[in-house]
Amino acid sequence: MTDENQGGATAQENPPSMNMVGQYIRDLSFENPGAPGSIMAGGGNPAFNVSISVAVKKQADDIYAVELTLNAKANREAVVLFNVELIYGGVFRLKNVPEATLSQLLMIECPRLIFPFARQVLASVTQQGGFPPLMMEPVDFAAIYRQNLAKLAAQQGAAPLAAPTDGSGKPN
Repeated sequence: MTDENQGGATAQENPPSMNMVGQYIRDLSFENPGAPGSIMAGGGNPAFNVSISVAVKKQADDIYAVELTLNAKANREAVVLFNVELIYGGVFRLKNVPEATLSQLLMIECPRLIFPFARQVLASVTQQGGFPPLMMEPVDFAAIYRQNLAKLAAQQGAAPLAAPTDGSGKPN
């Protein structure tokens, strides 16, 4: 019984943890090529093209930088109204996280935490550029993660979740 309590106490002393150390803007670019005419011209609603990507860079043993790259472009007919690029990052300290869940935590939960701040920067910049604030819809980072896994598996010619093995621990 003593051994069980000691094992349980050890597991509770070192639970998995995630802390945000800080946030930053690595790159911000806003182009309004038709200004001031673009903000005075009327017309139909512009077409928007928005893209998002996630990158992770290990900084130290338990420190990771997670960066969101957001690109947004607004066109009315063939005229570019604005083009904005933002690389917004967060620095996270992850301790005692099992290797099996590390990539999900870094590619889903960390981006989910910093996205509202990046979205606010985009809204503010587009508004200060003379346009209505660009309010991005919430992003399903779990779906993006699954799509990227499926894409990677297709490129490698393997099943999306696991490769079959012959019992030796090596893929067939």
